[in-house]
Order: sequence, then C-alpha cells, then structure tokens
Amino acid sequence: MVALVPVKALARAKSRLAGTLAPHARARLMHDTLRRTLEVLGQVEAIHQRVVITRDDQVAHWAQAWGATVMQEHVDGLNESLREARAQLADADALLVVPADLGWLAVEDVRAMVALAGSVAPAPAVVIAPDRHERGTNALLLQPPGVIDFAFGPDSAQQHARRALDQGIVPQWYRSSSISLDVDEPDDLTLYDAAPYVL
Repeated sequence: MVALVPVKALARAKSRLAGTLAPHARARLMHDTLRRTLEVLGQVEAIHQRVVITRDDQVAHWAQAWGATVMQEHVDGLNESLREARAQLADADALLVVPADLGWLAVEDVRAMVALAGSVAPAPAVVIAPDRHERGTNALLLQPPGVIDFAFGPDSAQQHARRALDQGIVPQWYRSSSISLDVDEPDDLTLYDAAPYVL
C-alpha cells in the first residue's frame, strides 16, 4: 500500500484562513499538520511507502527530512495530480490518499481503514472517511488503485461513493472524531487549537 499526501504550494495553502492567520502562520500550520500526517502514516505496518506530491521546494525539503518520498507535481488540480501520481505507482496494490491538513489524524484511524479494505480482500474495496460535515473526503483508500477515479471537490464523499456503486462496489465508510477534522476554515482552526492531541 502506498500513501499519497498531496500538498499545495505554501503561498496558496490554507487560503480560506487568510483573514485569520498571517502567511507565515499558515505555512507553520501546514508544517505541523504535514509532519503529524507523515508520522502517523509511518507507524502503520501496511503502508510501505509515503509519497508527498507537491511543487513547493520547502514542502519537499520537509517531506524528505521526515523520510517520505517526494513526487514533483506537474499538473494543476488535486484530482489531476493524484491521477499523475497513480500512473507512476503502477505496482502498488492499494492507494491511501490522505490530505496533509488533518490535525488530529491518529494511527488507529489509518489501521481501521486498512482493516476495512482487508475485510473484503481480495475483492475490490473503496473506503471513505468523510469530514465532520459529511461532505468532503478526508481520506480515501482504493484497492486496487484504479478501482474508481478521484472526485475530490464539492460533496466528494458522496461522489466517491457513487463511483464505487457504479462499479458494483459497496463503499465502506470510516468515521471518527480524529479523522474528521481538516483545518480549512476559521471554525476548524478553533477546534484544532482547543484540543490537544497525541499520536
């Protein structure tokens, strides 16, 4: 299994927090949540490679320092970047897409998603972890990697579920308070700052 962690260029990251955080503070937030994400993924035995997809040199430097592989992003758009990465990882048995801004991601979350996919193996599996609003996709496990196309964007959780059903696959849902927080909006930041977390 390969974990894909897409990261925007720092100049564009967390733009919806621009009215709350200064640019250097938004960059620091990305630094902290990316580090946590890679630390969590590194503790999951089923994940054999952690790949950060970015075009930002600073992000690439951080990722390499934390033991991840860096894949240079050449296309615009999250779905396009993920497709580009998937094409270069043809030998993977499964892909786990994890955004870099999950402030409370826990090792137990990732292991639970892997277990859900394993419960139907060798059949294809799509495991979706929605955000706390039940709209976005905070993590997506695809087994095999090309079982459905990526549909990140508005209402992506339901979009991914529909694409699974179109392939005759019953999507599996994983929900927890720790995986459901992506730090995008000011109210997300308030929650993130209010609660301490551990790996």
